[in-house]
Order: sequence, then C-alpha cells, then structure tokens
Amino acid sequence: MRVSQSELSQLIAVKLHQAGLSKEHADGVADVLVHADIRGIHSHGAMRVEYYAERIAKGGINTTPHFKYEVTGPSTAVFDGDNGVGHVAAKQAMDEAIQMAKASGIAAVGVRRIGHSGALSYFVRQAAKAGMIGISVCQSDPMVVPFGGSEPYYGTNPIAFAAPSHDDRLLTLDMATTVQAWGKILHARSRNESIPDSWAVDKEGHPTTDPFKVNALLPIAGPKGYGLMMMVDVLSGILLGLPFGNKVSSMYHDLTEYRNLGQFHLVINPAFFTDPVVFRQHISQTMDELNRIKPAPGFGQVLFPGQNNDLIQEEYEQNGIEIVDEIYEYLVSDTVHRNQYDHKDPFAK
Repeated sequence: MRVSQSELSQLIAVKLHQAGLSKEHADGVADVLVHADIRGIHSHGAMRVEYYAERIAKGGINTTPHFKYEVTGPSTAVFDGDNGVGHVAAKQAMDEAIQMAKASGIAAVGVRRIGHSGALSYFVRQAAKAGMIGISVCQSDPMVVPFGGSEPYYGTNPIAFAAPSHDDRLLTLDMATTVQAWGKILHARSRNESIPDSWAVDKEGHPTTDPFKVNALLPIAGPKGYGLMMMVDVLSGILLGLPFGNKVSSMYHDLTEYRNLGQFHLVINPAFFTDPVVFRQHISQTMDELNRIKPAPGFGQVLFPGQNNDLIQEEYEQNGIEIVDEIYEYLVSDTVHRNQYDHKDPFAK
C-alpha cells in the first residue's frame, strides 16, 4: 500500500487525537512517525500508532503534560516532559538545545520523564538543519543480553548523530547498540518474515531466525556494543535520576502506567571550534569522497551514513510511502484500539 506523506500524516494525527491527544501533540507525533516511514525506518513509523493509541486511551501517557525547561548552567539544562508523548517533549528539548548552542557553543540537555520518542534521527537532524552537530541517546526496554550473560539487562539504547554539509545534505547516523532494533523484530513479525540468526536469541539463549521466538537481542560487536549501551544508560538514565538498567519500564507490560524514560541531547556549534563554512564544506567533501571509494565485490557504491535513507525518501516522495496493508486499514478504520498490547508482545501468536 502506497500513501502520500500528507495523507499518512493526517491519518496518524486523527487517530492519535481520537485516542485522547491534543491536536497539537497529535500533529507533533505524526510528524516524527512520518519522518521515520518516509526514510524507510518503518519499525518506528505508522506501525506504532495503535500501540500509542492504546497507551494514551488507558492513561499511560499524560495527555495534558506541563513541560518544564530548567537551565542549570551556562551550557546545560533539564527538560521535564511530565510523562507526555516523548516525540513532542524531545523535539521541544532539542529546539531549546539548539538555541543554547547558538549562544554558548555547546548544549547538553537532559530530557526526563517522557514516553517513547520514536526515531532519534528526527531530533539530531533538527540540529543539523540549524547548522549544528546533533547527538542524541535514549533508554529503552531491557531486552538485550549483556556480553557473556544469559539474561536481559539493558535496552537497545540507540545513538544518533547528524551534521550539516555545504549543500544541505545531512550526514546522519541512527543506530541501536544491538545488532538490530526491537522494532525490526516487530516489523518482521508484521510481515511474517524470518530474521538473520545474528540478531537475537531464544529463551534458551540460542540464535534464532524466527522473530516469534525471540527472547532477547544481541549487542553489536559483543563487548563493544555492550559498553555503548551501558554508556547510553548512564547518560539518559542515571545522570537524570531515572530508573536504569533492567529497572527501565517495559513498553508493553502495563499501559496504564507512565514510563518515566530519559533522553539526552548534545548540540555542538561548529562556529565555536572552526570556520563554520569550511566545516560544512569538509562534511560535503567527506560525503563525496566516500561515494568515490572503489566498492567491494557485491556492492555498487559506498554510501555515507544516512544516504540510503535519503534515496528511499526521494523514491517515496515521488511514488508514495509504502506501508503494510493491515496498518493502513487500521488507520482508516473507526477503531482506536483493540486491547492487544497490554501485558504482552503486540505481535505474539
């Protein structure tokens, strides 16, 4: 099923407004979700709407949050999201961080007490579009076995980075600290597709290709990914006085409870370190030089980080965004939620 960007945004916003969000916040969430879908990150796009709608309807997201932004130092601040939708809180916190970095050269803004905020690339690209370097990390459900362990402790704990080029291309990295994000498991389940055996393990700790048998994910590069997810947990959890490690709340366990998640934005203004025009020129040069590297056998071209998503976006802008038929049918239906997420995995058989 192909839909236009504007149609998908409107369908998502209407459904979330029906669930109980204000129109302003529903529009804000839709903007982040459509960003994910149009860049091919379907695991963080429209497929999440029914889950959000059910959590909103059950009281697990504060629909009338009182956001509080507190400047704590020359380059530091804390944004309290009052357990509202994470997408809107994280976006507003990044806007504040950008303004602070314009004045002080750097901004470190912690985002406390929020719900799930979607694809981190959205927020770091905010900074890059403003001529800044953006870095963002956030907590997620404990569903990853630490290196050498057999029980989940950390979440997929993603890291995102973006920087502007001279010609308005954005160098963008958005990665989970696991071999693959949990949303990719859900996406495979929604399409009834198998997964590589390097992504996850079953209840016995054995690698599995069946997304329905996944019990825990694996960190990237063994101890290196394990160390990165620990770093993310410290920055977005312990540093902000929030639950951490295996005490981070589950996305699906109890949809009536607030999640109290954390996120951490770091924004760097290149003008405080070098000539900003030269900086952007060198980012463009980096991109071009990467593209010109002789590809390895089996590859057509070396792509810079985020370029594949750029290509997907160009195709989707021309021909419509591809989404699963079942998701489209839900979005155009009168149904808000079907009580399918509480206390269980949303795609479990």
